[in-house]
Amino acid sequence: MTLLLLLKNSILVKMKTNFDFLKKDDRFLYEIMADAESLYRDEYFDQCMTQIRRFGENVCKNVLGARRTTEVTFDAMLATLKDCTLGSSEEAKEFVDDLYFLKKHGNEATHSVTITKDGTEALECLKRAFEIAVNYYVYTLGGSREVLKFQYDIELMLTGKKSKKTLSERYTEEKAKTTKNSKKNSKKPQKQYCSVKSDSRQKRPYFWYFVGISTIVSAVLLIVIALV
Repeated sequence: MTLLLLLKNSILVKMKTNFDFLKKDDRFLYEIMADAESLYRDEYFDQCMTQIRRFGENVCKNVLGARRTTEVTFDAMLATLKDCTLGSSEEAKEFVDDLYFLKKHGNEATHSVTITKDGTEALECLKRAFEIAVNYYVYTLGGSREVLKFQYDIELMLTGKKSKKTLSERYTEEKAKTTKNSKKNSKKPQKQYCSVKSDSRQKRPYFWYFVGISTIVSAVLLIVIALV
């Protein structure tokens, strides 16, 4: 069992994650999230959200720092952090809201009597944990503000390889494919294989044939009578 754990940790170290920027300045939090992404890949969604909750609790504790006195539980620390950020920027409010989100879903995953088979909630937790990690890295650890430009890469999380295309480029590409398929599947006008041709011949009623012949006969009789 120990050998398998060491092997897993070795693989985690080699694989790239969305949280590599934390590795140097806070390896503990980095390892928590590297493990969370690994759990997601293996479809252990409940365990993934429990691990992310652990990440959120430790971030909250670190951000409070000396301002934490008697607070022990995650809930108590969050309440204190919320009081400390009252009147602050919208970004600070979102930071606290995201931490509450991680706590809520982490608690539900831990105490749930059923196994979560849909990874949607776990993925949302990963994305919010990433936003928390970025802000924590910049505003608490004093890291480079370039990290603020980072976006959560689902492909990197699933494969360990960073996507070569940006999110906007992939969106544009997928939209172009959808438009192309839509045009391809649209109904094309069918060729008309048979057409109705109008009859160019003029149809003359039999009555007019009779009138014509009678006129000729009458003319001939008049000529004969005149000669006699």
